[in-house]
Amino acid sequence: MERRNFIQLSALAGIGLSLPMAGILNACSNHPEHSLEFKNLISDLLKDWCDGMIKVQINNPENLEEHGALGCPSCSHIHGRCMDAVYPFLYMADISGDKKYIEAAELVMTWAENNVSQENGAWTVIRNPKSWKGITVFGAIALAEALHYHGHVLNETTRNAWTKRLERAGQFIYKEFTISFTNINYGGTAIYGLDLIGDVVGNDDFKAKSKKLSVEIKDYFTANETLLFGECKPDSKKLSAKGLQGVDLGYNVEETLNSIVMYALKHKDESLLQIVTKSLNSHLEFMLPDGAWDNSWGNRMYKWSYWGSRTCDGSQPAFGMMAHINPAFGTAAVKNTELLKRCTADGLIHGGPHFVSAGIPPCVHHTFAHAKPLAAMLDHWQHLPEINKNTALPRTAADGVKHFKDLDVYLFARGDWRGTVSAYDAEYHYKYDFRQASGGALGVLYHNTVGLICAASMAEYHMVEKNNQQEQPGKDIALTPRIEAFVNDTWYTNLYDLPATVSSKDENATIKLLANVKLKDVDRNVIEKTASDFNIAYSCKEDDIKITVNTKQDILEPTAFVLPIISPNNEAVSKVSETEFTIQKPEGLVTVKSNAPIKIKDIEGERTFNMVPGTEALPLEVFFTKNIKELHISITVS
Repeated sequence: MERRNFIQLSALAGIGLSLPMAGILNACSNHPEHSLEFKNLISDLLKDWCDGMIKVQINNPENLEEHGALGCPSCSHIHGRCMDAVYPFLYMADISGDKKYIEAAELVMTWAENNVSQENGAWTVIRNPKSWKGITVFGAIALAEALHYHGHVLNETTRNAWTKRLERAGQFIYKEFTISFTNINYGGTAIYGLDLIGDVVGNDDFKAKSKKLSVEIKDYFTANETLLFGECKPDSKKLSAKGLQGVDLGYNVEETLNSIVMYALKHKDESLLQIVTKSLNSHLEFMLPDGAWDNSWGNRMYKWSYWGSRTCDGSQPAFGMMAHINPAFGTAAVKNTELLKRCTADGLIHGGPHFVSAGIPPCVHHTFAHAKPLAAMLDHWQHLPEINKNTALPRTAADGVKHFKDLDVYLFARGDWRGTVSAYDAEYHYKYDFRQASGGALGVLYHNTVGLICAASMAEYHMVEKNNQQEQPGKDIALTPRIEAFVNDTWYTNLYDLPATVSSKDENATIKLLANVKLKDVDRNVIEKTASDFNIAYSCKEDDIKITVNTKQDILEPTAFVLPIISPNNEAVSKVSETEFTIQKPEGLVTVKSNAPIKIKDIEGERTFNMVPGTEALPLEVFFTKNIKELHISITVS
């Protein structure tokens, strides 16, 4: 039995790796007029964001606890990292000559020194001096970039004061950071951070530690797909029951890989570039055709905002700066930036595509974090390779099914359909486990004509990081397609079944994935006195997706398959019959049919909204009965 494989671009990447180092680096220079469309996109977006941040900046000299901070439209507290905006503000001041940007930069730095600056050189995540200080590395990089590229726009007194402050931050990072003292994004980001800070303040010890970290990071890539791991607590090398590492796509592509790429290119580290190129290629397979990052399975997906991760920087540097090795990296940089623009309103990025339609205010953290990599791209522009979206993304060109062994996650593609099925069991190991897409669940279903159809959320929404997440508005209804049952007010679902198994085959033009799952509660107890063992079969042809759910056991308690269809509230919904619903999308009609009655979950209105990944959905459900122990659900697009 043969299985059709994904069409990949690895051969093209291999050509890049076979080039001598000088050839690779020369490909990154002398292109001042290339990719003008992309340059205009990021330039316009960066200005929009900077102006949007200035609109919410607090100017109240009588209240030093607020003066200079960026007010947040959604959160009741000030985000300590708002000083990260110093870099994009100084960039805009330099290229525009407008003093308002210098004033904005000075104000955020003044607020930071008055409120989150610590004696040991750190900055804290909120005003509480006991709060997390690891975020110092991100503020220090922003300040170092600002001084390095645009410090000349400041007066000498300010420039000297900021340089001394940067030195203190560098000392904190130098003393406290190791490659594994916490999640890998901190030690990994310090590779570029310490090297950059060392250059700006003239400290060779910083640069020496950076080099040490750049060697140690090589041990944090998975064996089969070279995915960066270590986004977990308390031990970054802790294995799951299936022997899997803690991997989060959002943090990897929007933060850590940027640092590794920028360091490796600067120092012509060929061995590190070879590793990171393999890693970028593997991560890129999870980008959807519209530029979204499919982090439905990631072990920190509680920050998944469809375009990326809530408090990370953005994937443009890592992929844009490596576009000479694989042109599809350039496509990724452009497509994701276009998506960020579509999620922007009133000068601020919103945490998902449906925040505006659902009336949810944005968190300003997204904007000041994601403005930094755009400024970095523009500051490096003269040395960048050609960047455009002319090369197809792997998932755009894909056909077949691929199993990521290091994740136990399957990607499938046939015709216009793209999907993800996850049995990934590596948890974040924080105060509680929140359950990303797992248990044989459908993490993403996408169609090239109408776009996103299904997307996972947390099984139950938790404020895993109360300072970095927004409260869930309204009733918390999971968006992940699933089986569920309630017994004595206890929720049982396959989403909590970490040992679930998935198998796949591709024959006769049909992709089939079969998940064997159990219904469990949040404490991983199996449901009793009713059916607990189920099969979920996903069948994908060019024309449709079919989901078959069955059990051989007696169903003695109300049990349903829940299928939330991603849909903003301005799309027309029609109940064609008891067993058929349609959703009219701008580019086509989505039809859902079943062999049993389809209902809309009991909520106020037809739509629910979930912070992860920031979308509205029509929560459909189909119940088993004593006579119907096998459900057949089909999804078509016309």
